[in-house]
Amino acid sequence: MDRDVAFLNIQTRLGYDFSGDIKIGGKYTSLIEHAGLVFISGQIPRVGDRVQVCGKVGLEVDLSQAKIAASISTMRALAILKQHYGTLNIIEKVLQMNVFVHSTSEFTQQSEVSDGASEILYEVLGLAIGQHTRTSVSVCQLPKNASVEINFVIAVNT
Repeated sequence: MDRDVAFLNIQTRLGYDFSGDIKIGGKYTSLIEHAGLVFISGQIPRVGDRVQVCGKVGLEVDLSQAKIAASISTMRALAILKQHYGTLNIIEKVLQMNVFVHSTSEFTQQSEVSDGASEILYEVLGLAIGQHTRTSVSVCQLPKNASVEINFVIAVNT
């Protein structure tokens, strides 16, 4: 299946529209390409002006909600790529994903939260291109009280 079509199908399933402006929260850029590598800044589960999943995982947010937050954050990153290049078909390989989970000290399922992001990559890009290295860590706070933030390193062929 075409990656752009897969992206749109997931967007419909999740019920969010990622076609508008992808807002950033500071003096930086969301995407930098250098020597065939794209670095995508940390993405929180924001759609438009609203962060969709806020609070500490393991307290106000459960595992299933946190996985949705990871899915939305990943869709934002793919939307940034799609808006910048016009298509997701330029992606050669997802190399690295770092997942930051705003969680209680008792919550130990950061990897399971990260699976929400990995599943989106596999569904849109397939296993061969979407398979990646990954780090999942707990943090005491994230911007806008988001439950999850994810950054990526992706190889592209432009």
